[in-house]
Formats: sequence, C-alpha cells, structure tokens
Amino acid sequence: MNILITGGAGFIGSHLVKKFIDDGNEVYVVDNLLTGNKKNISDLEQEKLHFFEEDIRNFDYKQLPKIDLLYHLASPASPTQYKKYAIETLMTNSFGTFRLMEFCKEGNVKTFVFASTSEVYGDPLEHPQKESYFGNVNTLGPRACYDEGKRFAETLILAYKNKHDLDVRIARIFNTYGPNMEVEDGRVISNFIIQVLHNNPITIYGDGKQTRSFCYVSDMINGLVALGKKDDISGQVINLGNPDERTVLEIANMIKDLLNSKVELVYRTTDSDDPKQRQPDITKAIEVLNWKPEVALEDGLKNTISYFKKKLQPFS
Repeated sequence: MNILITGGAGFIGSHLVKKFIDDGNEVYVVDNLLTGNKKNISDLEQEKLHFFEEDIRNFDYKQLPKIDLLYHLASPASPTQYKKYAIETLMTNSFGTFRLMEFCKEGNVKTFVFASTSEVYGDPLEHPQKESYFGNVNTLGPRACYDEGKRFAETLILAYKNKHDLDVRIARIFNTYGPNMEVEDGRVISNFIIQVLHNNPITIYGDGKQTRSFCYVSDMINGLVALGKKDDISGQVINLGNPDERTVLEIANMIKDLLNSKVELVYRTTDSDDPKQRQPDITKAIEVLNWKPEVALEDGLKNTISYFKKKLQPFS
C-alpha cells in the first residue's frame, strides 16, 4: 500500500512510519520539522521511505501517487509546543486540514484518518469521557489554539465526508508516552524523567491530584492501525487511550522509585484550563476495533526511562 503520514517525523508519527515500513508498505512523509525530528525515522529502510521536509499548508500533493491510507498527524501536540507555536497550530489544523481534504476530494485517497485529541473535551464535566461528550472548552484560554484547532478540523473533515462521500475516521488520542519523545517536549512523563535524570526537583503544577491516563506508544500505534484498516466505519470518532487513571503525584513517585531517586517535589501554580480529570471511555474502541491497550504503566515507564538514559549520554 501507499501510506501518507503528515507529521511523520514526530513522536507518534515516527512509530507509525516504522510500523508501515516494517510491514512492507511505501510510506510518504510530509513534515516541516517544526516540532518533529528527522532522526526519529533516519534508521528506517530508506527505499520504502519518501520524505518531504515541507509544510502541509503549502505542499504540492500532485507529486504523490494514489494514496491507500492517509494519517494526518501534523500539529504541535504538547502544551509547551502549541503555546509556543499557537498560530502555526491553528493554521495547520485548519488550512492544513483543508488542503488535505481537497486532495482527498479529487479521488486521490482511499481512507483518511485524523489524529484528533482528548483536548477537544477540555476540562471535562463528564467522567470518563465518551465520544458523545461535547466538551467543556474555553475558546479564549491558553490551550484554545490546540483545542479549537482540533475541534474545527473534526467538523471540517466530517463536512467533506458528507458532501463528497469520503472514507474518513477520527481518533481522539489521549495522553501517550514512550521512545521518540523529545527532551524539551514538555509532557508530564518526559518532564519528570528528565528532571530526575538531572537530579533536579520534580515540578508539580497545582496540587498534583489532577488525573491523567497514559497510553504506551506501541498500544497507540496498534489502535491507529486498526482504525485505518477496519472496513465500513467511515465517519466514526473513536477514543484511543489507556483508561488506567493515575494522579500526577502517583506518576512522579513511580518515576522516582524506578530511578531510585530522592529528589524533592516542588509545586507551581497550574495553568488555567488545566484538566482536573482525564480518562478515556474506550468501550467503542473495544467493540468496533477489537482494541485495548496491553502495556502496563510500570513496564512502559521502564522502557521510556531507558530511552531517555540513552538519549542523555552523561546519564546512561
């Protein structure tokens, strides 16, 4: 198959590229490397990998062959990244998605999968979050560039589906972690691991009692692949994540224990709109895709710690 992955040099995208190349597909990647890293895919079979260092908003899609499966993952995805690149985040998820849907409309793509986010639920008033929940999002808050960008993209994609009878699927991705995360990524798990490896205090925003549900990246890839390959589910929106809900304090202490560290915890004021609870209802993923995560949190953390130890050579 011919697979197109936007944002394919990013954290999740690079694992998806590897999966499809390992399975013998031709994989086309469009990534401007704003937050991605080409090193994430540099060791893959280059004959099967076709990389374009370009912005999806300006890329000439006519140079591509017919695409069997398109995964749209392009966008800054961590709070640190999308706050820094707020306009780029908005425009990638709006105009960038529009460009891709125009490409699909012309009959160039068989199946389109959009990587949306649990952030469309905002600071949820429903717990756990089902796909039917409309969300509680502050359209003017510090997270709005990402939240509203993804919400707009979902609406645009379904409008194209309805008007042009396209095969589209939407994954609402919950917190994901694992190898290929960047050191300066700004996500909870990577932040905590880096701080402990440097023997620095762990920074907790708020009281640490807010909850998150973390999915190991190999499980997420299996979910995304299943979503792309399943027949007759056009228009479906499906949560992908691990329902194992933990407090931020629990995660910090687990990482300390795994690294046998005695570093202190320091508390800082949390950002406004920081979700107090985050847990996916994955009933639909289980029933429709026959998918559920398999990697236990402790095992995933051990793998992620090993990755960062190698990445930070002085601490390996």
